[in-house]
Amino acid sequence: MSKAHRGAGLRAQVSSGRGVCPLCKKTGIKIVYEVAAGEKKIMICKQCKAALASGKKQLEVPA
Repeated sequence: MSKAHRGAGLRAQVSSGRGVCPLCKKTGIKIVYEVAAGEKKIMICKQCKAALASGKKQLEVPA
């Protein structure tokens, strides 16, 4: 089975989906998960998404 299209969605994004996560401040990490923060939507990394889902992190909404 061909694997030519694997990751094509990430390659189409700016910097191949990599950047700085606004929650954990890691650099050069894939930020591909969208989360609603108040009325805005932010992109976060996989580790922060899992931490939010399990309740280990809280999403701070700017006032």
